[in-house]
Amino acid sequence: MKIIFIGPQACGKGTQAKILSKKLNIAHISTGDLFRALDGELKQEVDAIINQGNLVPNELTVKILKERLNQQDAKEGFILDGFPRNMNQAKLLETITQPEKIIEITLSDEEAIKRLSGRINCKTCGAIFNKFTNPPTIENTCDNCQTSLTQRDDDQEEAVKKRLTTYHNETEPILDYYGDKVIKINGEQLIEDIAKEIEEKIK
Repeated sequence: MKIIFIGPQACGKGTQAKILSKKLNIAHISTGDLFRALDGELKQEVDAIINQGNLVPNELTVKILKERLNQQDAKEGFILDGFPRNMNQAKLLETITQPEKIIEITLSDEEAIKRLSGRINCKTCGAIFNKFTNPPTIENTCDNCQTSLTQRDDDQEEAVKKRLTTYHNETEPILDYYGDKVIKINGEQLIEDIAKEIEEKIK
């Protein structure tokens, strides 16, 4: 089964993609993970683009993705997380593979802002907490290593609103493009309830 996960920031698509990939025993492919796993000259090229604050060009992303889809663990199917994000990417993707199901995890802007603007991170061990939904035991202090917690610049409210606008303008049109392949899932539920709904609806 070839599945794409689409949804706004903080909807939990990465978490749900991992859960489903284990249940179906198919590869979970995140473009962010792909870029981090590169080596050699290609890694240097991609790192230079990202470090300048630019997006990796669509054609280069699809080239890297094509190589990943040809690996053995993706032969029986895969879950794409984080790609495509716009119509150009969706059309390029179809030159290398034909997705069968699109899982759209819905979330209101208000909830997305609440989830992301409450997110705080530990720079030492990488742990992630949330002031509202998963606060640390001691305020602004990591439970694991007692380091002070910080908030990423792109998790602050104004930055989140900008990212959501981009999602609505550029990513949502893909859902109309895929039509009846789209399966809509309510993202404002408990993690296990979302996972259960996804499993039931893809059968």
